[in-house]
Amino acid sequence: MSNDSLYKVSNRKKLSELGELAPELFQSFNKFNQKTMSNGAFSSKFKEIIAVAIAHVTGCPYCIDSHTKNAKKLGVSIEELAETIFVATALKAGSVSAHSVNSLNAYDNNSDNNLYLQKHREKMKDFWSINKEMTHSFASFNKKALDPGALSEKEKELIAVAVSLVTSCPYCIDSHTKTAKSLGTSTEELAEVIFVATALKAGSAYAHSINALVAYED
Repeated sequence: MSNDSLYKVSNRKKLSELGELAPELFQSFNKFNQKTMSNGAFSSKFKEIIAVAIAHVTGCPYCIDSHTKNAKKLGVSIEELAETIFVATALKAGSVSAHSVNSLNAYDNNSDNNLYLQKHREKMKDFWSINKEMTHSFASFNKKALDPGALSEKEKELIAVAVSLVTSCPYCIDSHTKTAKSLGTSTEELAEVIFVATALKAGSAYAHSINALVAYED
């Protein structure tokens, strides 16, 4: 392999090449992304916090680097950053735990045509009872990650909603959206969180175009 490093900060200049190859799409996406991250129902600072969380879930090194630096410029403290990352960690793990319902249904040869039903949540108790020590350990971490600290409970629940959308966990989306609503989240605020999640999930594919262009030229 002529290029041993798959992620070089200097390779970001290749995004301008993408702009030359598909100028209208390039400009349209950048305009959407900039609008999404601008001040609205939430400040750009909080939107960058959400972006950092999602970037850790999508595993995009370019996104982690750029949004962490943007967040720092906007005044996000290292304590806020750490809590953001732990919420993302808890939610990514939580989506796996929630999907245990589907695994247990498959294992039990459940013939139900609906893979996602509210009543299926009861199945989680079956999964949790298999290893109570690990269940207790995870539940304790999950609760601690979502407890208010440098970030408020509402902010953490909104980060949780955003991450749930990116992990595509129906149970997580449902429960965390309802909790966020109970904490005073408006539909306008929810909409902005959804668009930040949309922009960041799309943004990870956009950023990885760098790798595609490098591979094409290799």
